[in-house]
Amino acid sequence: MTHDDITADTVTGPGGTPPGPSAVQPADAESTRPGTAPSPADAALPPELAPAALTLFGDRLDLAAAYAELLATDGVVRGLIGPREAPRIWDRHMLNCAAVAERIPSGATVLDVGSGAGLPGLVLAIARPDLTVTLIEPLARRTSFLIEVVERLGLAKSVRVFRGRADEAASGSSGRDPISGDVVTARAVAPLDRLAGWSLPLAVRGGRLLALKGSSAAAEIEEHAEVVARLGGGEPTVQLCGVGVIDPPTTVVEIVRERMVGPARPAASKRSRAGRSRRR
Repeated sequence: MTHDDITADTVTGPGGTPPGPSAVQPADAESTRPGTAPSPADAALPPELAPAALTLFGDRLDLAAAYAELLATDGVVRGLIGPREAPRIWDRHMLNCAAVAERIPSGATVLDVGSGAGLPGLVLAIARPDLTVTLIEPLARRTSFLIEVVERLGLAKSVRVFRGRADEAASGSSGRDPISGDVVTARAVAPLDRLAGWSLPLAVRGGRLLALKGSSAAAEIEEHAEVVARLGGGEPTVQLCGVGVIDPPTTVVEIVRERMVGPARPAASKRSRAGRSRRR
């Protein structure tokens, strides 16, 4: 990613994501050095991870491998993933995301907020063909990559790409209908309070937010639980996914949308209140 890319594409509104895909460092000057051109070999599945990959992807492991190769080649060239991440595609990204599938009900509709290069949304769509997945991403460079990957992997029947912010998806914009889902996923998008504000409106009542987090999960819950409650969310819980399959397991903060909370109404101005008083 160049300085110009960051200047042009940074999004600061609701549901926007920082430069670079979810939990993947953007490419830097290293990618232009001799001998660092991306190679499909970077995406090879390490033998020691093969049992876990087979458990999580089953008979769609070849499809997962094709996506890993696209991340390690086109994803690096287009600045969506840093070259240092390419050799770690499987353990840090593919398996980490796929493990979350165990928290998603059969046949669910999934909305992936700030999808970036497709993590975790595309991984979940590959691992679980029963899911219907919408990748929500505001930046044109990333949505172009996502659309191409969906087509190349033959996932168009179960995956769609929504270019826009989370709040635009929830409310509808530019003639598009609002969308909602059973499960909303996000990986390394924002602190829990902001993420809940963007994501919970996308979940149906009784649906849930699955936020992939790291060691900060418990601290974020303690700090932001009250905000989550005001947004209509239930008590956040920490779930460990992939226990006994991957090491370490994936840490997920899970929040059920218990109440439908609408946007706050703006306070009336003193002038308008005075006007009403005079009319009495």
